[in-house]
Amino acid sequence: QLQLIESGGGPVQAGDSLRLSCVVYGLPPRTPSSNYVMGWFRQAPGKERDFVGHIVWNGGGAYLADSVKDRFTISRDILQNTMYLQMNSLKPEDTAVYYCNKFPYSYGDSWGQGTQVTVSS
Repeated sequence: QLQLIESGGGPVQAGDSLRLSCVVYGLPPRTPSSNYVMGWFRQAPGKERDFVGHIVWNGGGAYLADSVKDRFTISRDILQNTMYLQMNSLKPEDTAVYYCNKFPYSYGDSWGQGTQVTVSS
């Protein structure tokens, strides 16, 4: 099981930027052929957890959901075992608790505490 620690959230105004961090413990050993993928997810009040984007841990290729692809970017620092979510031009509808986990995740996988992002208009 991974241990995941998200941070970087907070209250912001619409149009502001935030960078979220996810420190990952327990990643499998990295090999040239490994294609382990880590993802960002978010859960707004009263809604189910949604996919935000993911990144291939080894190669760095990233994919973002249509709702955020023009505003968010994902990166990672392999040496620091840390994944980032750079969020620009934030909107009130981005308000949610943001989580990271492997992608795809499985039922029963553990989650971190998440980090709250609140965007006011």
